[in-house]
Amino acid sequence: MKKCVSLFLAAVMLLTLAVPALAIDYSNPSTDVPLILLGGDGEPLYDKDGNLVFEATKLTMVFDNVEGNSAYEAVASVLQPFLLEGVLFNKWDNYYANLEKEIGELTASFRLDENGNATNGTTISASRFAENEKNMHKDKKGSKGYYAYKDYCFWYDWRLDPLAVADQLAAYIDAVLEATGKEKVALASRCVGTSVAIAYVAKYGTDKLAGFGMDGTCTNGGEFLSDAISGKFKVDGNAIDRFLTDYDTLGVFSVPEFAIASVDLLTKSGALDAFVGLSRATIYKKIVEGATSALALSTVFTMPCYWAFVTAEDYETAKQYVFGDPGSAKRQQYAGLIKKLDDYHETVRLHLDELMRSLPANGVNTAVISKYGFQIVPICESRDLVSDQYATVHSSSFGATTSTIADTLSDDYIANRVAEGKGKYISPDKQIDASTCLLPDSTWFIKGARHGNWLDAENQILYTVLTADRQLTVDDLPYTQFIVYDDETASVSPMTAENCRTEYWHEEDLKKPESILGRIKAYFKSLRAWLTSLVALLRSLRG
Repeated sequence: MKKCVSLFLAAVMLLTLAVPALAIDYSNPSTDVPLILLGGDGEPLYDKDGNLVFEATKLTMVFDNVEGNSAYEAVASVLQPFLLEGVLFNKWDNYYANLEKEIGELTASFRLDENGNATNGTTISASRFAENEKNMHKDKKGSKGYYAYKDYCFWYDWRLDPLAVADQLAAYIDAVLEATGKEKVALASRCVGTSVAIAYVAKYGTDKLAGFGMDGTCTNGGEFLSDAISGKFKVDGNAIDRFLTDYDTLGVFSVPEFAIASVDLLTKSGALDAFVGLSRATIYKKIVEGATSALALSTVFTMPCYWAFVTAEDYETAKQYVFGDPGSAKRQQYAGLIKKLDDYHETVRLHLDELMRSLPANGVNTAVISKYGFQIVPICESRDLVSDQYATVHSSSFGATTSTIADTLSDDYIANRVAEGKGKYISPDKQIDASTCLLPDSTWFIKGARHGNWLDAENQILYTVLTADRQLTVDDLPYTQFIVYDDETASVSPMTAENCRTEYWHEEDLKKPESILGRIKAYFKSLRAWLTSLVALLRSLRG
């Protein structure tokens, strides 16, 4: 149980945290616009005494330090009888309450309170705030004669309400403008930082902005969280297979061949579908509704930053799942947090398209970067959509039309777009139509680059576009609208029909044959592979 809880918590946090990388520097003597970079989530957190309480790259260390290893045994001993009570007697309230309590004790050092505020003085390091204070009052152009990409990095507590952090950003911008004598700055934002950046636009407008960029945004919807928090679960064996292959190949974690073969066998045999169907007909609703609330409030959903990832269509349902009916005890307990969430919803989320359109309309250079080529979390309803593991391309690009992850846009669809003079917006892999984006001529797509991997090419696109003396488009840069990233060589190139297949999995191995004979054949092929991997596993265990 100890390892299960540790792995579960590590998976939850690793899937939601991407440590910002800010080591890129570019030299552009023609750039006279200070650029402020807002990274994403995952910056280490400290308590008021300066003790490290959270670091995304050392999750097991953080959890191990919470009352020692006995914490895991406590979770097991407390939860097991209540889970049994639920299954046998259909009484789940005790299980939900104790699940939230026990998991919550493991994350208490960095979760927020019922009002969405930090506890025990936790925040990012004092050195980061000192860096803010130093740089915001300094003209970083210096003797080099231009502003570089990382001259101004705005550090903030990524857990907090984006609207509140936007006030801090406003003060930072004003200080930079005063120190530099400039009238405008450019904002380049990533992941969680995009919610802060657009919240700034919602509260303060565009008068002080020369450029605005979003890279890997989940602000328009991070389906990996939005689906989960609103009960939109869908188990798919092929999606699980793709997900495991992605993470294993990337080296995020090692997946035993036996595990991959077992998933494939469960899928090919129909056992997985049968189990899912049975659970849906019996305890699925009870488990999902109560456990969703318990896990949400004991892990990361006291943090307004992640509520900003919930789509407009899922927001009210998500509140229902997490806090219950209006007037419920949880609604009253978390009234302060809910107030922050509703304010963001009404000020930002419901006006995203309007806010984004206001940028070019007011002469602000704009760039959006959307990445894809990976399987999103495989148990959500969006599992078959083109994504960067966290958000679908449709969301992160503000409206691109896409195929499913395993297919392409139809020939008829493509022919119609070509006839309309929009053929250039079709990606060479035939999975994306960029013409339907909110800002089709200033949106770039990078295939083969996962969400948390911030490439030089992405930084260069943002730096170049946001600090230019006019709005540059996809036709103005050496980077085409559709780009391929090669992980082995760490290089990018224009996407072509020849280099566009970057996926680590082979779709032909995942598709279910249509004929009965084909399905039988696929089953026995999978069974043979499973037996082979089982033998290999047993031999390795014997040494």
